[in-house]
Amino acid sequence: MWKKWKESKLYYRLRQIRVNRAVYLSSIVILLALAVVLAITAATNRARRNEEPGQTGGVTQPTHPPVSDETPTGGEPDLPTATVPELSLPVEGKLAKAHSADVQVFSQTMQDFRVHLGIDIATAAAAEVFAAADGTVQKIWEDPMMGWCVALSHSGDCVTVYKNLAKDLAEGLTEGMTVRQGQLLGTVGDTAMVEIADEPHLHMEMTVKGLQMDPLDYFSAAVIATLAEDTAFESSVSEGK
Repeated sequence: MWKKWKESKLYYRLRQIRVNRAVYLSSIVILLALAVVLAITAATNRARRNEEPGQTGGVTQPTHPPVSDETPTGGEPDLPTATVPELSLPVEGKLAKAHSADVQVFSQTMQDFRVHLGIDIATAAAAEVFAAADGTVQKIWEDPMMGWCVALSHSGDCVTVYKNLAKDLAEGLTEGMTVRQGQLLGTVGDTAMVEIADEPHLHMEMTVKGLQMDPLDYFSAAVIATLAEDTAFESSVSEGK
């Protein structure tokens, strides 16, 4: 009987239905498992994107610099600084050569054209040279081209330099000492080899905050007017005759 039942068509169909049901159930389980995995993966990726700086929902957001309680340096008002002093005439004489940082001028000694950083005041040989403003003796040295030199530092980060001086400077003049406007520094010499062919003169230079400046810009109109006259030089020549 059992044998006939197993060989019957109805048994075969029932068996096929059971097998197919198992396949269907397995497929459904696998699909559900895949759906769960995909859902978890999607949620994880979304969370990672949200954690990235500057992004929300995958859209890049504009970033801004951190806010600081400190006031920017550029926004602070400039502190008051000492002004550059008005200069007095360091030696009596006539302006022989002006300051020329851009246009080259002819050098009698070197027989060529070159810039002239400073002014030359033609005067009598051994004429006395004075400090053009209150300050401190910054440096005393012998330059191989410009001879004996004295540099004075002043207010406003200003420095005046006196070149072509005689070797014998004013008695007691030393680096670091304080000098007053009109105080004797030395006398005009002929120690500047690069200007030896010129008439006796003081070569004066000036810097403000390390930049070369024209000393004439810091003389009063009255002082500049005296430089247009050759009274000191002419009188010394007349006395020599």
